[in-house]
Amino acid sequence: MDSPVPPRPTEPRLRRRDRHGRGMRGPIAPPQVPLSVTRADAFVDLVYDSRDRLERRWQQLSQVDFVVLEVPGFGPDDGPEALASEESVPLGRVLPASGGHRDRIVIYRRPVEIRTKSRDERALLVHEVVVEQVAELLGLAPESVDPRYGQD
Repeated sequence: MDSPVPPRPTEPRLRRRDRHGRGMRGPIAPPQVPLSVTRADAFVDLVYDSRDRLERRWQQLSQVDFVVLEVPGFGPDDGPEALASEESVPLGRVLPASGGHRDRIVIYRRPVEIRTKSRDERALLVHEVVVEQVAELLGLAPESVDPRYGQD
């Protein structure tokens, strides 16, 4: 007597472990642990921390958009003419309000990361770049935007 053969599933089974019972059992770290934060996310956090710090003193910054792009020349508002006027790679840029967009301050992540070795250095440089761009936007000296500018 032949026993009926059960039909094979049409979709392959999802294997969570290898054939010896080993392999990934779950995430290495829970999402709230810094291990799971990407470098890009950590950089955005540094920019927003600087913005928040300055916004307490300059309330008009609540009407300014802060944008982080990887490199200059490849964002939605960067064209080849943006790089043609620069002698060195810019770390940030101010884009005045136009076409229904508010004023924007753009910080370029990769050029800032390349110039720093540690997280503390990166935080200082990000804050300096944000202060410089805010000063340009407001038409003030960086020292008047943040009295601690350049003292570190």
